[in-house]
Amino acid sequence: MRNLFQVSAAFEDIMPAEYKSLIENGPFGGDKGVTDLGTFKELLEEHPLCAGCGLALSLRLILASLPNPEHTIIVGSTGCSALAFPQAAVHNIHSLFGNQNAVASGLKRALSLRFPDVVKDVVVIAGDGATADIGLDMVMHSWFRQERITTIMLDNEAYANTGGQESGMSQEGAVLNMAPKGKNFSKISVPELAWASGCAYVAAVTPANPRKLQSAVRRGILAARETGSSYIQVYSPCPTNYKFKPNQTIEKVKSREKDGTYQVREYISDEAQLLFDRLEEVKNG
Repeated sequence: MRNLFQVSAAFEDIMPAEYKSLIENGPFGGDKGVTDLGTFKELLEEHPLCAGCGLALSLRLILASLPNPEHTIIVGSTGCSALAFPQAAVHNIHSLFGNQNAVASGLKRALSLRFPDVVKDVVVIAGDGATADIGLDMVMHSWFRQERITTIMLDNEAYANTGGQESGMSQEGAVLNMAPKGKNFSKISVPELAWASGCAYVAAVTPANPRKLQSAVRRGILAARETGSSYIQVYSPCPTNYKFKPNQTIEKVKSREKDGTYQVREYISDEAQLLFDRLEEVKNG
């Protein structure tokens, strides 16, 4: 697998040290994960996002959880995460706001034709505005069609990069910079929408439990390879717009889990469960 990333001898003397380090000690072709963080060259090491950004932490964990980063293409959309992807050492596409699942659907089909003998994982990573508001129609129709892609929502409960407007994922009553009177309706139950729309695997997780997040990401991608669409929602609180200290992000996550206002949950179809059981048997010999 590492032959995919060998540097031509003719270019070794001009390749950046960062690139060489990624090839020599990166996650490509290995079985690295969140428990190995700090021991290998990561796909995302620097970003321009705010201090304490829950989205940046979640993105770091997601990228460390990819089962085959060397064969993964990420489709993103307008939002805070779009500022980080130019620094990520993984193939990625920036789509128009809200059409990321349409782009990902076409990309997955094209890759299946172009590389019939290689599994190419197409993973959508976008915020709540692109996923649950402006792009909800294209997101849900990709689920209806059972497109074999994984959709990951970075749920910071606001339009964070445009001033802090409320989104469909903001909690009822949430007061934000551009929602001074508080939100008038409940947070959208997207995991339940995804499950009702036919996704084979659905999970809602947080960065406070990296191993559970990793399990969800890997299960979602594996399910999408063989059984249909999958959806993962990651609570990624925003200290800038929700006015808490940057070092309180994980504390904020844990408090939301404890009081039940963010529920970690998982839905698995019978077909996906059979797949997971089979893969576990293979792994254990």
